[in-house]
Order: sequence, then structure tokens, then C-alpha cells
Amino acid sequence: MTTTVAAVTEGTDAPYALSHLDALESEAVHIFREVAGEFERPVILFSGGKDSIVMLHLALKAFAPAPVPFSLLHVDTGHNFPEVLEYRDRTVAAHGLRLHVASVQEYIDAGKLRERPDGTRNPLQTVPLTEKIQAERFDAVFGGGRRDEEKARAKERVFSLRDEFSQWDPRRQRPELWHLYNGRHAPGEHVRVFPLSNWTELDVWQYIAREGIELPEIYFAHEREVFRRSGMWLTAGEWGGPKESETVEKRLVRYRTVGDMSCTGAVDSDATTLDAVIAEIAASRLTERGATRADDKMSEAAMEDRKREGYF
Repeated sequence: MTTTVAAVTEGTDAPYALSHLDALESEAVHIFREVAGEFERPVILFSGGKDSIVMLHLALKAFAPAPVPFSLLHVDTGHNFPEVLEYRDRTVAAHGLRLHVASVQEYIDAGKLRERPDGTRNPLQTVPLTEKIQAERFDAVFGGGRRDEEKARAKERVFSLRDEFSQWDPRRQRPELWHLYNGRHAPGEHVRVFPLSNWTELDVWQYIAREGIELPEIYFAHEREVFRRSGMWLTAGEWGGPKESETVEKRLVRYRTVGDMSCTGAVDSDATTLDAVIAEIAASRLTERGATRADDKMSEAAMEDRKREGYF
């Protein structure tokens, strides 16, 4: 995407063009500022994954030198990668931000949720998330979803209205012409906001490289003990893997996306630098979720079904 704007060089009529990354950054910054002007209690979903890291970086840019006027929210499944949680806490402390945590484990301990037979807790995030939104009265929730990730996310607008039960109805999607966003909502409803909607996975990595953004080391190739299940390399852990029939081996892998350990697979890779990761992504013909997320392989409409229930 290239945006042509008027020349600013004095004494010349030659136009110049924003790079596609500048155009995407400008759009995202505009969205953050629009939400700050329209809503009373916005919050940023922040897991320590690359998309939420880029989203926070953009928010910091949007309001600098003032602090970010939003708090952060993470739904902790209890099966998160330790490297990512360490990064999350370090980032929150570095920027003096407030972090809300909705714990899936607390809901299980209280009998409000049950463990799944397959051990994955990713689908169990919906209830803690929606109840936290209601309890804190958040009226806008920033998410790092991108339209290139999955076909259900491709249907979503930048401003996505959720009803009083946090449910998504694609028939209530509003037109967003000329970058005009409608944040109107009834009491009890809220809006999910996706500043990275028009970004691709490659855009995210190119932006990370350009901005010099630090990431958890899990995104780069490293030796890790993994085992094979459903065509994916999963990290061994107390969450329920491996089974007796599954063999743990040490492999050189990295993660394209980071979620629950029980459903997020690693990929074989020797990409230890940003340039190597970018080259790898540019050559890939599989989306990151299609290649490495077991929760999206449950059915053709797995993501859309969860979004209708309140999933982000």
C-alpha cells in the first residue's frame, strides 16, 4: 500500500511517496488517537507476542512524549511460554504501565471452567476475558489481530462492535469509509479495535527490523526439546505433553506465533537474525496460524465460532 502526498521540499513540485510501512504506521497511530478521543476506558491486549509488542510500540509513538493513556490486559492460560511472560513483565515495568491479568487457572480452581481432554487452554480464555472486560468496564479493547491471519479475522472491521455478552455478530459490522470509525455503542457493549488489521506477517517483521524492536528470543531459532503431535512440534511441559507414545527430541526451531504451549507449534528453522526471519517469511506459503496453531484446525469455522462467543 503506497500513499502519495504533496511535496514538502521547498522549491520543488516533485511529489514523494510514503513507504508502505510509514503508511501502515500512520494509519495505526490515527486509530489509537481516535480511540483516545472517543472512549472512556480503553485497554490494550498484551501477551508479549510480536503483534501485541508492535501494537504497544505504536501506542507509545502515538502519544509520545506523554505516557500511553491505556492500561494493558493479558489473559494468562497458565500454559504460557516462560520467556514470553518474562518479556511481558519486563516491558510493563520499563514503561510504567498498569497490567490487568485474567487467569484461566483461577477459573479452573474455582470450578468455573473445566480442563479440556486435549489439555489445551486456549479456547478457555473467552470467559476470563469477557468477565474482566465487564468487571473493569472497558469500552474499547485493542487487539493485535490481522486480516491475513485467518478468514474469520478477514471479515472483521477495524472497529468491531461486541454486544453486552461480548459476542460478535458479523451482520452488525459497520462501514468504515475514508478511515471514519464509528465507536458508538450501547451501555454494556464494547468495541474491539484492531490497529494492525491491514498489516501482514511480513509487514510486522519488516517494521520490527526498521524500528529495532526487541522480541522474546523464542521468535528466533534455538535448540528446544519438542515432540510431534498433529503435524506440529510442541514444547514438552506439565500441560499434558508428551504422551507415552510421543518421543521428545531436541531440534533447532523457532516460533512464528506465540499462544498457549499446548496448541502453538514450532517450525524447523535456522533463522537466528531478523534478516533471516524476514527472508523465511517472504518465502513461506502458509499463514502463521495455519502452520502452527492447533486450535484453528479443530474445524473450518473454529475461529469464527470462538469469536461469536467473545474470543478476541
